[in-house]
Amino acid sequence: MKNGEIRYSVNSVRELLATHGLKPSKSLGQNFLIDANIPGKLVNFSGINKSNGILEVGPGLGALTFELFRVAGHVTAVELDAKLIPILSYFFKEHPTVDIIQGDILKLNIKKLVTGKMPGLVYQVCANLPYSITTPAIAAFIEADVFKSITVMIQKEVAQRICAKPGSKEYGAFTVFTNYHTEPEILFDVPPECFTPRPKVTSSVVKMVTRTKQLIGSQDEKKIFMVVRAAFGQRRKTLVNALHSVYKKTHSKEAITEIVKSCGLDARIRGENLSVLEFTRLSAFF
Repeated sequence: MKNGEIRYSVNSVRELLATHGLKPSKSLGQNFLIDANIPGKLVNFSGINKSNGILEVGPGLGALTFELFRVAGHVTAVELDAKLIPILSYFFKEHPTVDIIQGDILKLNIKKLVTGKMPGLVYQVCANLPYSITTPAIAAFIEADVFKSITVMIQKEVAQRICAKPGSKEYGAFTVFTNYHTEPEILFDVPPECFTPRPKVTSSVVKMVTRTKQLIGSQDEKKIFMVVRAAFGQRRKTLVNALHSVYKKTHSKEAITEIVKSCGLDARIRGENLSVLEFTRLSAFF
């Protein structure tokens, strides 16, 4: 692909934007990659091959898209900024295995999109996500229930939340949600100088491999996350008190105390100290 190099240096990216009369949008969280090593490293860690259909969100000027196109069976790249679509379309106009779509990923039917554009492939997400949509986008990918794995570059603090351990200050409801559905791992950090304009925070690449089996038996997922939200809704309270404030119409405080004990937990424990498996077992009583 001729012109591929323009996406990999600060001068060429700025020149490209200036040629099209564009400036990075703060409201859209646009920080364009200028380190030539990062896209290839991200794709390599993703384990992508020709059997994969890749959803990319926020392709920007196509630095990661180019690397994905070289190794994947098909790439569907969704870009919110309509002003970037002509640039992306020009770069990939001769490559039928790349679809450039203008739209808001949070308003699209993700499962319908990827199965319609890339039938018969094994689906993965690989993206440098805009900071402003990190958490809802990851939740949407998981809820689409179609991806083998999700590999995304996000704020380091969010990556740490996703991979946090029970009892840590980063551990919360989103940690439990992502870990219930996936097995996450932080792969590497990306410093601010790898982007233009430079973000104020360090980024991390995290890979979330979808769990093929539920943690234990047949479960009511809605019930599980009602318990999780109750436990984290009032973090300073003990688990018993936090649960009682939500379930007091159906369960006395004494009954909840006995339930917590029956799960092998100390009655004084706080919700932030429970593992995903412990939340799953606890929810069966509510």
